[in-house]
Amino acid sequence: MKKLTVIGLLLFGVLVQAQNKKWTLLECVEYALENNISIKQSELDLEVAEIEKLNALGNFVPSFSASAGVNENTGLSFNPVTNNAQTTTFLSSTGRINVGYTLFDGLRNFRSMQRANISRLASQYNLSKMKDDISLLVANNYLQVILNKANLEVLLSQNEVTQAQIKQTQELVDAGVLPEGDLLEIKATNASEQQSIVNAENQVQISLISLAQVLLIKDYENFDIEEEGYGIVDTLGDTPVDEIIASAKENRSEIRIAEQNLELAKKDLQIARGAYLPTISAFFGYDTRYTNTPNFENVVDPDNPTITRQIGTVQGTGEAVVSEFPNTFPVERDPDPFIDQLSANDGIAYGLQLNIPILNGFNNRANVKRNKVNVERSKFLLEQAELDLESNVYQAYVDAKGALKAYDAAQSAVESQELAYEYAKARYDEGLTNAFDFSQAKLRYDNARINLNRAKYDYIFRLKVLELFFGIPATELKF
Repeated sequence: MKKLTVIGLLLFGVLVQAQNKKWTLLECVEYALENNISIKQSELDLEVAEIEKLNALGNFVPSFSASAGVNENTGLSFNPVTNNAQTTTFLSSTGRINVGYTLFDGLRNFRSMQRANISRLASQYNLSKMKDDISLLVANNYLQVILNKANLEVLLSQNEVTQAQIKQTQELVDAGVLPEGDLLEIKATNASEQQSIVNAENQVQISLISLAQVLLIKDYENFDIEEEGYGIVDTLGDTPVDEIIASAKENRSEIRIAEQNLELAKKDLQIARGAYLPTISAFFGYDTRYTNTPNFENVVDPDNPTITRQIGTVQGTGEAVVSEFPNTFPVERDPDPFIDQLSANDGIAYGLQLNIPILNGFNNRANVKRNKVNVERSKFLLEQAELDLESNVYQAYVDAKGALKAYDAAQSAVESQELAYEYAKARYDEGLTNAFDFSQAKLRYDNARINLNRAKYDYIFRLKVLELFFGIPATELKF
């Protein structure tokens, strides 16, 4: 009983700990990389590429096949051993082994193997790109949750001040120091803040659900993140944009994918040209047969062992030419044993086969031209990928610089609005200003803090995008 109690307490503790777990950004990224459906699909594409490689490797292995058959024939049928027509019922069986090997096919097998290796590499780059995209998506959703929580915290902390102001104003109104209109103004501000708090709480929950959906986590109610310890970490510092572009072109999967697609198009062209060349193949075949029909053996008549027959005439005289022959008659015997027939009735065939393409409706020529067009198209796509990557890096660089300026401006605005708020609060406490002016100063201060949060996490996200372009793995990004 005590053991069951201990086990129950342990399980309850594990359940409570699981429900109270707060996910870090690194944990979210790692979980997404293991469970995201798009990543799993890319992994399946990589498996397909492995299968294509196995198929290409199999082209270098000889073909081998074996067959066997058993038949029972009734009526007029051809005996597979004697090849004579017989009107009877008999059982027969045949066996065959065939081996074939392609000696030369215009190097198409060799090119197909090269193509399979390139296709596998392209699938790996596609998987890498998908992981980067998902990691960035998770980071964006994660930072959005942090932003919403930070905004909620601003609203809650300022509403605490409003609650204190209501109490203080109520006392001043009761004492006849302030008019009741000031109390009503503060209460209206409180009602507006309560509405904003509800909206902010909804935004937090919605952003958490969005993040959980990206991670394929269905327990929305207990899902939460660790919002502490995420600051601005600029790994690149003052790295020039040209250096970031050079690193992106060297490391980013977009360029690698376009390059491998070009190599695939070139291999397809080589394979298509190989159809112009002859194909040489070797073959070897072995077959045997068995039947249960009786054998007939010619036996010499012991009573009359020879007979005399005319075999011709002498030219000129017409005299008959005779000769003695064995006097035989057929005797039915039981069929030979199965094993003996297999060795007695077997045969082999081997040789070489040459196939020279001459005319096939211009299919080969059209296929070569089609693949030439694909090569040119792949070249343009590679050039476009390089231009797009350069443009995206420039855009990310400008966005990061702009986000930094916005963050610095938001910090200055918070400092200014904080001083204005403290000044307005002091004047309100001394009865030198009314509640409306104080609530407006407080509202501007709240908005400035919310704008600072937005600028901060926008800047963090822009920095991480730039670092990914630079080649820093998603799991090694610093916050």
